Amino acid sequence: MNNFTNKLYILTEHNDTYKQLILNQSLPDLEICDKPDQASIVLASPPLIVDQLDHFISLEWLQSTYAGVNTLVNNKLRQDYTLTNIKGIFGPAIAEYVLGYSISHYRHFQTYHQQQTQQIWQPHLYSSLKGKVMVVLGTGSIGSHLAQAASALGIHTIGINRTGIPSKSLSFKDTFHINEIEAAFKQADIIVNTLPATEDTIGLLNEETLSYCNQVLLFNVGRGETLDDKSLLLALKNQWVQHAFLDVFTQEPLTNAHPFWKLPQITVTPHIAALSEPRQVVNIFSENYQLWRDGFKLNHIIDFDKGY
Repeated sequence: MNNFTNKLYILTEHNDTYKQLILNQSLPDLEICDKPDQASIVLASPPLIVDQLDHFISLEWLQSTYAGVNTLVNNKLRQDYTLTNIKGIFGPAIAEYVLGYSISHYRHFQTYHQQQTQQIWQPHLYSSLKGKVMVVLGTGSIGSHLAQAASALGIHTIGINRTGIPSKSLSFKDTFHINEIEAAFKQADIIVNTLPATEDTIGLLNEETLSYCNQVLLFNVGRGETLDDKSLLLALKNQWVQHAFLDVFTQEPLTNAHPFWKLPQITVTPHIAALSEPRQVVNIFSENYQLWRDGFKLNHIIDFDKGY
């Protein structure tokens, strides 16, 4: 795309690691710079760059190190550049998180750990994952990988999306339209949200939709904005939700005064279900850079209007 040196600025939680990994790639016509106003390309984590975006006056392309870029698609922020995110690497980690906690819950592993500290020998009847129904909100790469892994354990998987059309991966046993969420939730033992934050998904898990559930395990590994906090508290009280495993929140870090911390029916994790591994991120960036340099369309371009 360019016949001159492209200048890259790195703004992440692990700048030194990313810098070395990129240098190891020996990408042609690419120079790492330390002045924001000189950079035409930026590799950044959205929370770190969101307040500094206007400093990059020469910005043409921003490669996010995260899958989630909702902080950057705010209408109040500039949108005069190409934004790409990370896809295709988070499915295995999300599957481990969801299935790991599900197995632990149904097999009472935490209970046995507590019993051990008290020297209590007390077996408990457990429930197998085989035959459970898992409803996954979002049938993209993350949801599809989760469904594939869950299916291997005998879980019946239902995907929910905006079209009702099965994903290309055919990982789900059934696919429902978002308008059929009631029918899906009424069957569910486990519900997993993997959706991005858009106008259509904000508050989707609310009092009405959660009331369709009956003692489900609820996982939010998508975006905090999808879940209405007050509705979840009501859902726990009414036993629509048996236990909630929450990795994402509207405000992060979660405030000390937030009621989620002290509720035994909620497991709070600090946005670690699927971390961006620098080596994988750099591989995606490098492939995109070659496309950029040669004038081709980049992978994983974000539509600012859609928000994903």
